[in-house]
Amino acid sequence: MTEMAEKEPVAEQMLRTDDPAVIPWTQVRDLLTTANTQWLTTVRPDGRPHIRPVGPVWVGGAMYFTTGQGTRKGANLARNTHCAIAFANGGLDIVIEGLAVQVKDQATIERLAEVYTSQGWPATAGDGALDAPYDVYKITPTVAFCLGTTEETAVHTTRDRF
Repeated sequence: MTEMAEKEPVAEQMLRTDDPAVIPWTQVRDLLTTANTQWLTTVRPDGRPHIRPVGPVWVGGAMYFTTGQGTRKGANLARNTHCAIAFANGGLDIVIEGLAVQVKDQATIERLAEVYTSQGWPATAGDGALDAPYDVYKITPTVAFCLGTTEETAVHTTRDRF
């Protein structure tokens, strides 16, 4: 997988405070796949949200996650690519919104198998999927919301637009 230069978002302070500081995207990015649980929200055919835990990885400016073949989240993404991943980590509540597309490129699948293996899941690359089989999706972020949850970060609530 060719590593792309990561697109730096435009940060906006969301609260009207005397302190215009924002939470730096580099700080948020470094936390993206280190939280214990991340929650993926997809849209059901009737418009209701569908929320499930996932184990994403951040590679080359995009978030990747897996889903078992034939699952509700996979069916939801096949008809509506809008989704969000949310988690709490490092004194921040973070929501990444974007569009998810299924990844079938074998070189990308192999690279992601290496990344997942380095994090403790002995993933292997199959034909257009990871072992078990798991379909792989890539979320390209469109917006991120970073809400501070500590005394020092609470006034720095930030929206990053990609």
